[in-house]
Amino acid sequence: MEYESSSWIWDGVYNYPHLFYGIMVTAAVLGLSTSYFGGIHVASLPCIWSGSGIFQKRKQNKKRIRVYMDGCFDLMHYGHANALRQAKALGDELVVGVVSDKEIISNKGPPVLSMEERLVLVSGLKWVDEVIPNAPYEITELFMNKLFNEHKIDYIIHGDDPCLLPDGTDAYALAKKVGRYKQIKRTEGVSSTDIVGRILSSAKDMKIGEDQSVMSTDGEATKKNNELDDEKKSYVAPISHFLPTSRRIVQFSNGKGPAPDAHVVYIDGAFDLFHAGHVEILKEARQLGDFLLVGIHTDQTASENQGSGRPFMHIHERSLSVLACRYVDEVIIGAPREITNDMITTFNISLVVHGTVAESNYLVEGKADPYAVPKTMGIFRILESPKDITTSLVAQRVVANHEVYKKRNAKKKESEKKYYAEKTYIIGD
Repeated sequence: MEYESSSWIWDGVYNYPHLFYGIMVTAAVLGLSTSYFGGIHVASLPCIWSGSGIFQKRKQNKKRIRVYMDGCFDLMHYGHANALRQAKALGDELVVGVVSDKEIISNKGPPVLSMEERLVLVSGLKWVDEVIPNAPYEITELFMNKLFNEHKIDYIIHGDDPCLLPDGTDAYALAKKVGRYKQIKRTEGVSSTDIVGRILSSAKDMKIGEDQSVMSTDGEATKKNNELDDEKKSYVAPISHFLPTSRRIVQFSNGKGPAPDAHVVYIDGAFDLFHAGHVEILKEARQLGDFLLVGIHTDQTASENQGSGRPFMHIHERSLSVLACRYVDEVIIGAPREITNDMITTFNISLVVHGTVAESNYLVEGKADPYAVPKTMGIFRILESPKDITTSLVAQRVVANHEVYKKRNAKKKESEKKYYAEKTYIIGD
């Protein structure tokens, strides 16, 4: 019998091998003829032929589904990451379009992060396979055809929240019209508008940027500004509507621990307003070993190190942002400030690293050196930070354009209000 004959049977055998195996075993036991099944013999079933070239051929010929999702990805957060995670689940390969600065200015106002910074953030996500820079804000017919023909995109993805152009029309109308559009569920509790609001609210109570420090490569700390005032050390939790769940953490996690002989590298910090500088230093750290473990400081520790109004994102939000990074294998949620001998033994840490660019001076007068133990053990190393961007610098950009962002936020709040008023349950996660 030729392989292509009775194709419906082979499709069934390939897709439901255990079902067909059961049918054939039943037929054999009852003494029934197997001629109806295209002359297939029980001994020739795919569960026995697992290495057969026939099934390898069928598997290899299966078309890989390529999906496309775009966005501004400004002040990138775990909501963006979760959207891209959901998009990747709808296909085999995820291509992400990063909207150009010019298009963002025309449709939403000035971006906080540059195109280069946004590209680093998007390409650093574990679910992203390809990135298209300077993508248009609107899916035009010309760009849609380019996606289908040049990039071989099968479906265009967007969240269930509306994406409207300045004239009020749907930016994804054409994709919907041709039947190549799929929708995912919006991640509740966070948005770039929300984060801008947090920064602007905190700006009234703090002097953003005064707490930034730079570490020299020999481990000496040089303060750029005055020591933190005592009054800046009181922590006030940021306003957040995010409801953390264990399922979300599992979705973001790799789910794998280090091998017994793995070279585990540890790096810690607040990782607030996760930015390109964070991605680059995590990439550098990961290249030094087989497994990268990241310690996320508690909200209280971050506030003590960086001042009142900080962190802008609470610990669960910051943990998810770090977990979404492709260079990170595991995180410690609420890592201690000081690295102890017990901690090094428990996690089998081989190397502890710290970047030259940091938000605060870890050698604070009157406090113990948090890296004293790994230094004594000879497993501490200072890494040259690839970028000088910091959380404070990002916040400064928002404050510098506060009038523009206030107006944009006020407009966005109206559309948000309408979205929640008309919101219905969407299946997805």
